[in-house]
Amino acid sequence: MLPYHTLQEAQVALGRELSLAETLWFKYSANKSDFVLHCHNTLFLCLFYSIFSIPLVLIELSGYEKLNKHKIQPRVKRSFTEMFKCYKDVMQTFVIAVSPLQIISYPTIKWIGIRTDLSLPSVWEFFWQILVYFVIEDFSHYWMHRMLHCKWAYEKIHKVHHEYTTPIGLSAPYAHWAEIIILGIPSFLGPALVPGHITIYWLWFILRQLEAVENHSGYDFPWSPTKYIPFYGGPAYHDYHHYVGGKSQSNFALVFTYCDYIYRTHKGYQYREQMCKKNSSYNIAQNYKME
Repeated sequence: MLPYHTLQEAQVALGRELSLAETLWFKYSANKSDFVLHCHNTLFLCLFYSIFSIPLVLIELSGYEKLNKHKIQPRVKRSFTEMFKCYKDVMQTFVIAVSPLQIISYPTIKWIGIRTDLSLPSVWEFFWQILVYFVIEDFSHYWMHRMLHCKWAYEKIHKVHHEYTTPIGLSAPYAHWAEIIILGIPSFLGPALVPGHITIYWLWFILRQLEAVENHSGYDFPWSPTKYIPFYGGPAYHDYHHYVGGKSQSNFALVFTYCDYIYRTHKGYQYREQMCKKNSSYNIAQNYKME
């Protein structure tokens, strides 16, 4: 909670006038404890997961040909009932696994130094910290994900997420509660190593959710701005991993693909891409190479 009762008191303490962003932040956060601000992450997770998934649900239900031609596995159609069940299961997991984790982790957030003061970060601070978080999370997520494809971990935990061999945006966080916690560690590692303002912390998890929904969308839209991000995998890249399923030893990366290329876990996808280029009639659904 901010140690100021009025805007004038805050301006006197800082020795300057507050910017518009700082004024808005003061009005929003002045009467909220740090614990309440920390727990906003659960609210944002549920809210933005729902918002980001809605357009994809509408596209799937519409059957609009100009959009559906970008579907990666066009033979599979999802009904409203199927998608709603997925949504309900995910929200239940959020309540069971994520909410308690948010509450328990609050002392850690305070200890590592996530701040809530009036000195808001600059645009540059937002950019470089989010970039660092993505790089740290991506490398550690690769190894956690690869570990989940070991026989025991896959059968006991990760198999739930792979129930969707044709992923949809709503299925991005569809997983065993233990997997939510395990893969939450890489997401939390960046803020733990490079702590910043809580607004950066919020934005990080919002962007991470947007990226996960896009990569599980099942649609490869040519106009997506993420296509201009170097080494970004995208929906088609991750869709291959889901189609191959439990036998997959390829495409463990979810955001950037450099780990797959360094450790040679992209060979199956690379083979598929080469076959598609050589033969336009190549049947992807029947000829994924499981490597």
